[in-house]
Amino acid sequence: MEELDIFEFCADAAEVGERLDKVLATRLPDLSRTRIQELIKAGEVQVNSETSKPAYRLEAEDCVTVALPPIEGDQPVLPENILLDVLYEDEYLAVVNKPAGMVVHPAHGNEHGTLVNAVLNRWPQTASVGDDETRAGIVHRLDKETSGVILIALTDPTREKLMAQFKARTIEKHYLALTERTPTTDRGKIDAPVGRDPKNRKRMAVVRDGKESVTEFQIRERYGDYALLDVHPITGRTHQIRVHLAFIECPVVGDAVYGPRKQRIKTLFLHAYRISFDHPVTGERLTFEAALPERLQTILENLPHSN
Repeated sequence: MEELDIFEFCADAAEVGERLDKVLATRLPDLSRTRIQELIKAGEVQVNSETSKPAYRLEAEDCVTVALPPIEGDQPVLPENILLDVLYEDEYLAVVNKPAGMVVHPAHGNEHGTLVNAVLNRWPQTASVGDDETRAGIVHRLDKETSGVILIALTDPTREKLMAQFKARTIEKHYLALTERTPTTDRGKIDAPVGRDPKNRKRMAVVRDGKESVTEFQIRERYGDYALLDVHPITGRTHQIRVHLAFIECPVVGDAVYGPRKQRIKTLFLHAYRISFDHPVTGERLTFEAALPERLQTILENLPHSN
């Protein structure tokens, strides 16, 4: 199943009352107004999980999702001088702390400013790693609004060995997620298959014929109605953490796709804070962590602690 390229946002105060196509033209400057209207009419744009019209005027709290068409294979991906927060690098691999708001792989509407553009500039050799320049040695992904650690292979043998570790599930990733409600147990395991939502192809969902998907979690802290979870995905399905937490009725705060329409906090609170793996050459078990971004730390500081 191909990965989704979804652009999502909730309307801000300045966008309330504006036409949907006009707002998208501002949000997605690389797409023409005509192309945006075509996407809306084709049902590739949804407002609050429902199709809309180009002239629809956005209301407060409206959440918009756009299914972006893939980049054509003959379009070159260019290096761009974008500052990266590099946690580690050697001649074989690198570990980067991706900021929220940065797309990993290029897609229409997001051809520039992606992690791939930045990686190609920092490590030009990644253009020949693998058989697809749009990957640039990146062996896994994070959603646009998810921050945190991500692995980059700088050679083909490294890429193959890291991919083998992902397949064998020996690479361990941990996330911090703030949820709208508190799970009923301090720790738990969600074992529920995930696949495309049959009612909405722009979303994933727990479905009977989906792929095996397992997520473990543990409550770190309670903040009134909210809970900060340490989440460990055993498998790596598209949007898995967000889908699984919504499935147990504890959606990730700020999730415009899987959370409630009325978002009390509009910032997606999901951060990949730790990754552990075996170095593909030395065999040493390595662990790297990325501190919680200031914007997410500020959210926690403004929440009341539970007794």
